Amino acid sequence: MNFKPKSIRPFIGAKDFETSRRFYRDLGFNEVLLPPKMAVFSLGDFSFYLQDAYVKDWVDNSMLFLEVEDLEQHLTDVKALQLPQKYPGVRVSEIVTNDWGAEFFVHDPSGILWHIGSFKN
Repeated sequence: MNFKPKSIRPFIGAKDFETSRRFYRDLGFNEVLLPPKMAVFSLGDFSFYLQDAYVKDWVDNSMLFLEVEDLEQHLTDVKALQLPQKYPGVRVSEIVTNDWGAEFFVHDPSGILWHIGSFKN
């Protein structure tokens, strides 16, 4: 197959759509509301869809990996936002080093697990 993909956009759910929208805007994503029950959030060329839909088993098993260039600086910037103080259930971990690279974790207000990391060169 010879095709040239331009993007991949996962769909994630939200226990409380308005709270999750605020959280992702605070995290630095740009939002485009897609009425009646969806929004697309973007950072540069990368995007995902947030749905006003909650299925516990689905959300509890949703994970996304965001690769960043400067992991330490990204963690410092995320911590400066004080998201756990603003949003119940939000957690931000310290950096974990693995044989493939390093990452830290952010749990969004619904429980979606973000892996934010960088790979070894």
